[in-house]
Amino acid sequence: MRIGIVVDSACDLPLAWLEANDVRLLPVTVRIGGAELADHRDEQATLDFVNAHVVERGHTAETSAFPAERIKDLFLDQLVIDYDYVFCLTVTRSRSQIHDNATAASFAILNEYRPIRARAGHNTPFALRVIDSQQVFAGQGILPVEAVRLRDAGAAAPDIRSRLELLAGHSYAYMVPRDLGYLRARTKHRGDRSVGLLAATIGGALDIKPILHCHRGDTGPVAKLRGFEPAIEKLFGFATRRVEAGLLTPTLCLSYGGELEAMRWLPGYEALIAACKAHNIEVFETVMSLTGMVNVGVGSLTIGFAAEAHAFS
Repeated sequence: MRIGIVVDSACDLPLAWLEANDVRLLPVTVRIGGAELADHRDEQATLDFVNAHVVERGHTAETSAFPAERIKDLFLDQLVIDYDYVFCLTVTRSRSQIHDNATAASFAILNEYRPIRARAGHNTPFALRVIDSQQVFAGQGILPVEAVRLRDAGAAAPDIRSRLELLAGHSYAYMVPRDLGYLRARTKHRGDRSVGLLAATIGGALDIKPILHCHRGDTGPVAKLRGFEPAIEKLFGFATRRVEAGLLTPTLCLSYGGELEAMRWLPGYEALIAACKAHNIEVFETVMSLTGMVNVGVGSLTIGFAAEAHAFS
């Protein structure tokens, strides 16, 4: 059986890895004033757009999820011919319309694919499963990596589906935003009350940085520290201990809202990478998606992994 994998561009995985493993992309479009860019996970294009538009006006950006009609067209034009079963792995539905759009498209796809496949010489059924990763940023990268690993190992589609749905409930993302004032402006523009005005004001005055957490689609702070680098060091140290305690997949994802070389100089990074190497954990590093940067700000860092239930400490 030919198994395909589709993700949206909010998923923080390197473009080179996506292309090498034939993982298809649903791009998210970002508009700031008269400027517009469809995010195809091109790191240089993302950084150029960020430097030109996001730093000063990013909090006013409008993002457009890949619409249901275009998802349907992508599947009927290509994917129902190229594959027999496709997993569409989306950013958490609590933060984006992509999951609902893909679900709506799936009904039309499954109703219309038969004559298209027949003309291509395929008379077997086509199947599609849309899975909510329940994650954001680097946390969203865990499921596609595991899906590719299982597909390449010859796992059957029902077994892959069961594993991905299990991992969605055990995936974690942690983030340190660099500029809490930007994050407050962005959430206010979106009508999101996730970061209170008082917290943003105090945070800016005292240089307090929260460590934020996403699990099963829910987000919130788990710690607050004075200074960006101390918060990063705390987060890297925590991730190192989780790696040493054992992860549910041999995967850890890192994304950074800027040049990756700047991330690699942050305190605690080298110890985390060393722990991953010692425990055979593959590390995926990438520039944060354009969608991510306009929502949480330039210079923010996120970590994603799958693990048993735990408390941040």
